[in-house]
Amino acid sequence: MAERIATPFGFASTANDVIAGVDLTGKRAVITGGAAGIGLETARSLAAAGAEVVLGVRRVAAGEQAAADIAAGIGADRVTARELDLADQDSVRRFVAGWDQPLHILINNAGIMALPELERTAEGWEMQFATNFMGHFALTVGLHDALAAAGDARVVSVSSSGHLFSPVIFDDLHFAFRPYDPLLAYGQSKSAEALLAVEVTRRWSGEGIYSNALNPGAIATGLQKHTGGLKSPRELHKTPQQGAATSVLLAASPLLDGVGGRYFEDCTEAPVVTVRPADYTGVAAYAVDPSNAERLWSTASDLLVAGATKAGGTR
Repeated sequence: MAERIATPFGFASTANDVIAGVDLTGKRAVITGGAAGIGLETARSLAAAGAEVVLGVRRVAAGEQAAADIAAGIGADRVTARELDLADQDSVRRFVAGWDQPLHILINNAGIMALPELERTAEGWEMQFATNFMGHFALTVGLHDALAAAGDARVVSVSSSGHLFSPVIFDDLHFAFRPYDPLLAYGQSKSAEALLAVEVTRRWSGEGIYSNALNPGAIATGLQKHTGGLKSPRELHKTPQQGAATSVLLAASPLLDGVGGRYFEDCTEAPVVTVRPADYTGVAAYAVDPSNAERLWSTASDLLVAGATKAGGTR
């Protein structure tokens, strides 16, 4: 068993703390959901370190305003916004088709949480699984060549302590049989995001592409609009800058060179747990299991093919 990775950073560290002294000049980064919350702070820190940053957003006007705000703050115009709706596979395909440069950093950050009623995409996929995982899976696979062209690329999956609510239920991904439960659906999608990092590393590390997943912590953002806000103790709450710290660490820190397939929280690799802890820390064994990761990749690949046919025939 590989030794757990620790860093000089911790719970209270900010994204700016983590990026201090790191030069990303000449690097390109894509951040999904980068117009608000921890995505915005992640983009701000990477851009301040010299990276060219593209915000993949559903609402382009909001993304353009966020890009302008970042540019004003750092005194440099190297952040742009492009339309990307992760629940719409056509939108994902358009984004991929429009990308024609090496890509050094892909941060799968956007997400939705605890939709109160069961919603499905055109493909028939449960909406949280479709948005949080399938959209990011299609994006990551679609940008593989751009990541490989960078020669040294990182893919970051923003998971959640919510993954501890549920593993990926392969026999009923989309609640065709189980009664729909908002948090179980969310948990499944976040377990899937963690598994994506495991399999990206296994498949692509030979091409210089490594991936890790993370729990950003408890940050008050629009993500909790269906849950009535944060439910965790106040002393565990983080600011968006603190919440972005682990994302930035995995995206840019030299401390993580050549490291992949792992799950971090509070800027440290999380312990693997086999029973859900009362404090919701650690990563469930099922969310970093290589056989689960390989099965999920195969299942998702099949879903993309079948989904394209179901949603629109010869789209």
